[in-house]
Amino acid sequence: MGYYIAPRFLDKLAVHITKNFLKLPGVRVPVILGIHGRKGEGKTFQCQLVFEKMGIEVTNISGGELESPDAGDPARLIRLRYRETAELIKVRGKMCVLMINDLDAGAGRFDEGTQYTVNTQLVNATLMNIADNPTDVQLPGSYDSTPLHRVPIIVTGNDFSTLYAPLIRDGRMEKFYWEPDRDDKVGIVKGIFESDGLSQREVEQLVDTFVNQSIDFFSALRSRIYDEQIRNYIHQIGFEQVSLSVVNSVEGPPEFKKPNFNLSHLIESGNFLVGEQKRVENSHLVDDYNRLNRGRNSQSPLPAVVTPISQPLGNGATQEAKTNKFQKQQVSSPHLTLETQEQIRQLLSQGYKISIEHVDERRFGTGSWQSCVHSHIDAEFDAISNLESTLAEYSGEYVRLVGIDTKAKRRVLETIIQRPNGKN
Repeated sequence: MGYYIAPRFLDKLAVHITKNFLKLPGVRVPVILGIHGRKGEGKTFQCQLVFEKMGIEVTNISGGELESPDAGDPARLIRLRYRETAELIKVRGKMCVLMINDLDAGAGRFDEGTQYTVNTQLVNATLMNIADNPTDVQLPGSYDSTPLHRVPIIVTGNDFSTLYAPLIRDGRMEKFYWEPDRDDKVGIVKGIFESDGLSQREVEQLVDTFVNQSIDFFSALRSRIYDEQIRNYIHQIGFEQVSLSVVNSVEGPPEFKKPNFNLSHLIESGNFLVGEQKRVENSHLVDDYNRLNRGRNSQSPLPAVVTPISQPLGNGATQEAKTNKFQKQQVSSPHLTLETQEQIRQLLSQGYKISIEHVDERRFGTGSWQSCVHSHIDAEFDAISNLESTLAEYSGEYVRLVGIDTKAKRRVLETIIQRPNGKN
């Protein structure tokens, strides 16, 4: 297939890689190029096309390799692959790069439920060290004073704000946000359907019909068109014979005629895929399950005084809402300070969600806080009930209240509400 390479993407990668192989006096060149953007927009595939076009060899690391039960293994792996790639450049006399896919999935911290492990710290520290000293990358337990060849590092991810901030600062990582425009999408989709006879006008109409969909959607759409022929084949030979016919057939693998790729059929199948997406987005069943579990696992009933609420918030506005056709009610607790209760109400009224964390005295200095809840809390009763249970269960530890902006994926509040006896 004549796959399309977006000019902006080609230009960015070509400049970054070439610049790392040139000696520019007095110019500090970042070793790492971070390509981030929405899921399914073809970041990794575009990289592969650029590498093939430029004749570049790639050493790959997956984000899933950045965690291990053995502390230090992922950091050692990065150093080893970097040194191997530097040796390839020397031996083969051509450009080579190190590519880490989905770095944020392996080394990022998305919320309070993501543990920040020793390996996460070491991976961040290793990448920072390589960015600062790209020709002096050593393996643990040995030292080689011979300078290595500089190796450009390409990393991909969806949200780099989840990564350790000093790693992504300017000078260490150059950032490139990939969001294909309409022309890019038309070019990429035309490459996907090139062998299927779609005209330029039909490709443009298909892209405009599903304007909010990612590039992967159109690949999935093309794959779905074959489902009808495969279904007919299965019914023709029988379910019992599918395994023998496909895996170990004397007659060879089955052959299929070219499916119907006319525009109306593509749009009909695309609408079905969009409908399945909306079902997933609108179900939110896990929220119901977690809320039910929180209610069952509550250790003690909450002695609450219920009164109507019409209370001014920090911005002077008045929170007035109706829930299930009843006026919203305020829950108070004799076990929590008025200040803590007010913080909970203000966080929820501003659309934020709440989490609760604890840590013992030994781990307090390292900041190794542990979450006490399965998911973010969005109801006042749940927040107070869980907080009371946590204070009782971890009476000899630090406990803190956390406010979370789930849309921006950041914390808006971290306040310690319980300390061990005698601690200030």
